[in-house]
Amino acid sequence: MEKISASIVTYQNDIVVLIKVVAKLLEKENLILYVIDNSPTNEIERAFVGERVTYMHNPSNPGFGAAHNLAITKATAAGSSFHFIINPDIHINGDVIGPMVCYMQNHPDVGMLMPQILNEDGSIQYLPKLLPTPFWIFRRKLKKFDLNHASFINKYELRDISQDKIYNAPILSGCFTLLNLVAVNEIGGYDDKFFMYFEDFDLSRRMHKKYKTIYYPEVTVYHGYEGGANKNARLFKIFVASAITYFNKWGWIFDSERRLINKKTLEQFEK
Repeated sequence: MEKISASIVTYQNDIVVLIKVVAKLLEKENLILYVIDNSPTNEIERAFVGERVTYMHNPSNPGFGAAHNLAITKATAAGSSFHFIINPDIHINGDVIGPMVCYMQNHPDVGMLMPQILNEDGSIQYLPKLLPTPFWIFRRKLKKFDLNHASFINKYELRDISQDKIYNAPILSGCFTLLNLVAVNEIGGYDDKFFMYFEDFDLSRRMHKKYKTIYYPEVTVYHGYEGGANKNARLFKIFVASAITYFNKWGWIFDSERRLINKKTLEQFEK
């Protein structure tokens, strides 16, 4: 039986919710879990003791992606084949791990896999996306002033595509993602330049160039979406800084690869 691993990066999150998701994950007997705690203190360490749980206190708080990279490195060394990236505010009902791993085992050309993500009220979070332009990123946040916002967002977030369809999307969310570690070791893990926000865009894009990055709605999880950058000035500044880092890396106006990838993504729905 192949080893499966998962990592959760936490920063002063609700311990009750965190314990619930950890308990659900450990129902899989061949899964090993890494809890990376970027909080200033390690007061939650006592809640994560067990043969298959590794707690790492990381008070320097290098960011979401950098912390997950620590777990990916340890998981690879431990012989894991598949690794889940999981937010601490995820709720899991039923077996999500098994079907996702099975799909990836049967499709070695898949580097990343994301389930359907639902809000706590059961509505869909539209998280698979096309590769964004700089304008799209900020247009998404200005819907009150955009008369054509509905048509724009439907295209960017692929909302017009059947939510029951399995497809290859160039951007997947990092809130719950399965990684093929063979692929990750080929293209590299998260870029440490991103403290928070856009690190999943960057990893998805790099992965999509060599492997499929699949939206897999056969299973679902619930995500307590906060939209912190819309409510908190500090988080909005981090969001803007990460957006600048992303477009400095991939191109602002001139990005012919972006156009080609988006065109190919939409073409799969015309068949």
